[in-house]
Amino acid sequence: MGQRSKEKELKGVIPGVMLILRKFSPYIREQRVLIAGSFVALLVETGLRLLEPWPLKYVFDHILIPAHNNVKVPNSFGLNPIALLTLSAIAIVAITGIGSIAAYMSTYGMSLAVVRVLSEVRANVFDRLQHLSLSFHQKSKGGDLITRVTADIEKMRTVTVKTALPLVTNVISLLGMLAIMFWLNWELALVAAAIFPILSLLTSNMISRIRKFAKKHRDSEGVLAATTGETIGAIKVVQVLSLQKMLQGVFSAQNQKSLDEAIESLRLSAALERAVQILMAIIIAVVLWRGSHVVLHKELTPGELLVFMTYLRNALEPIRKVSTQIGQIAKATASGERVVEVLDYEPNVRDLPRAQKAHPFFGTVRFENVSFGYDAGREILKNINFVAQPGQQVAVVGPSGSGKSTLLSLIIRLYDPDKGSILIDGQDIREYTLDSLRQQISVVLQDSVLFAVSVRENIAYGKLGATDKEVEKAARLASAHEFIMELPQGYDTVLSERGGTLSGGQRQRIALARAAIRQAPIVILDEPTTGLDNASDRIVTAALEKLTEGRTTFLISHNLRAVENAEMILYVESGSILEQGTHKELMGLGGHYATLYRLQSIVDETGDAYAVKA
Repeated sequence: MGQRSKEKELKGVIPGVMLILRKFSPYIREQRVLIAGSFVALLVETGLRLLEPWPLKYVFDHILIPAHNNVKVPNSFGLNPIALLTLSAIAIVAITGIGSIAAYMSTYGMSLAVVRVLSEVRANVFDRLQHLSLSFHQKSKGGDLITRVTADIEKMRTVTVKTALPLVTNVISLLGMLAIMFWLNWELALVAAAIFPILSLLTSNMISRIRKFAKKHRDSEGVLAATTGETIGAIKVVQVLSLQKMLQGVFSAQNQKSLDEAIESLRLSAALERAVQILMAIIIAVVLWRGSHVVLHKELTPGELLVFMTYLRNALEPIRKVSTQIGQIAKATASGERVVEVLDYEPNVRDLPRAQKAHPFFGTVRFENVSFGYDAGREILKNINFVAQPGQQVAVVGPSGSGKSTLLSLIIRLYDPDKGSILIDGQDIREYTLDSLRQQISVVLQDSVLFAVSVRENIAYGKLGATDKEVEKAARLASAHEFIMELPQGYDTVLSERGGTLSGGQRQRIALARAAIRQAPIVILDEPTTGLDNASDRIVTAALEKLTEGRTTFLISHNLRAVENAEMILYVESGSILEQGTHKELMGLGGHYATLYRLQSIVDETGDAYAVKA
């Protein structure tokens, strides 16, 4: 996934950060006032931080050292030693107090801006995932996508607030300190500045390696999430087939891979931090040695050397942490790139620039020379042609894997055909907006998914904004009202995930109610009664008859007895329509449909109507 992002090899942290900033720039601009105010507070904090050691200089140069040497040194303020000492003490408290307030305003403002930006990004990533083509989701792992929406965004937030923002503060302070250090003594400042090119050479290779392992680790975490999601989602099958040990082995191998990558990233960060620490000690020792000589030669006062050494220590402390910070930023950058991949992915099915809102459909559906394949060079459907008239019931039958569900998926634009056109009321469906097209098509699947919300909300999802009266009317049409009223809170009963506490027939009737409330002119039914017991089958079938009355209906069914009354039957095999007509016409042909129907009839007499599947 993220084809364009993967084609471009990103080396190092800075290019990755710049990529993320460019992608997030629209969200950042929305917070520009808050960011600007926070930056002003940051500059105030930095300026006050630069003033912190100066009161000590005056205490040392004008009070302590003269007193120790029994000499009287006049100070530029014209104050006696006690007054100067008191003023210096007050200055220390004032500088620290005001600086703390500025730091609070800066940190809180920047953190608030970051949280707002990333919350907006998370919302847009979630929205993007909902609109990406079905082909994208079929090729992606659900757990990995969940990790991108949750853990990756959270990683970016944490690192930005706790690492990146302090790093920015330290860099600005560092530049100010360097300027004052050069003003105090350029020779000592050059010695101190020598650490930066050495540090750059030391860290350049390490940074790239840390980021590479961080990216691998985030991807491995996505795979772990996907494996966990698949296993928990299919826990019934896992336990029935006793797959626990096998899946535990798969998970352990993936977990170990993720652990190894995390350990390597931590090892590199730790090695870089220790190297920087040793380099710092060398620089401090050299500056102290040379600085003492400069003081002895009266080129600096002891207080000025104290200020210089304080700046050097304050400047080197964030540098000492740079390895950890860069390691964390590298990990956050890897997470950010994974988020950008989703935002950059172009869906195969989307509104075209010329797309317009669909008019109310009459229900004429035409396939003209339609071909489609999930992968290039491998066609699932080949040259499909037929016309469904308004209000007509069209049954699609044929062997499993012949392309029946794919054919109907094209009508609601879960995919777009590779060749040919699908027209509704004479207009190519690609000229309609996706929402206006899908709002006029009701779909009932074999395994209808219910959400972990109330029954009322599940039904109303078919028509957002539906009234309680409309919900109840749809439930009655689907023969669901009676059993809904027997639930603990009736329509307000909150269902478990995927409606697991309901029977198959109950789930399907709620799904039918959800389809019925839309009152769409086109209805698609994909094996809606498969897996139901006889009683549920009869109830659902009766509800389907009411749902589809007067509407253009497409029905996929393996049970050919269920499609006998269809006004048109399409027999599909190997991606092609081999036979087309009414039940009577197809039986008269004596071809594939007739053979399969007779075989099912024989089996039906033995009591198992589904032993032979179309």
